[in-house]
Amino acid sequence: MNLNQITVPSLDLEISIPFYETLGLRLIVRSMPDYARFECPDGNSTFSIHKTDTLPEQPGIFVYFECKDLDQHVSELIDRGIEFQELPNDKRWLWREARLKDPDGNQLILFWGGANRKNPPWRIN
Repeated sequence: MNLNQITVPSLDLEISIPFYETLGLRLIVRSMPDYARFECPDGNSTFSIHKTDTLPEQPGIFVYFECKDLDQHVSELIDRGIEFQELPNDKRWLWREARLKDPDGNQLILFWGGANRKNPPWRIN
């Protein structure tokens, strides 16, 4: 089994699409006003947004995007006007993370886990 895509809700795709393009995702399906799908720049995963009339209650959805060059990528996004709630910092679970929200309040985490991504010291064998 392999994860194909994650889909998050959006009140307005006209606002959400440019946001995700600014993050670096490549738009591959634009079925307005209800759906858009993106390719991630690395790997084979896709990410999509679908129109909804209401959003989930907070804290809602958390989506993690892996970035090998996390600090540089965050710096570039800040230069493009993306606002972060939390700048890159080391977490006790041995990942480095930065946190931001998309226009609909979905929590996005850009991270680098390195070898600890799938093999932390506490992994069950």
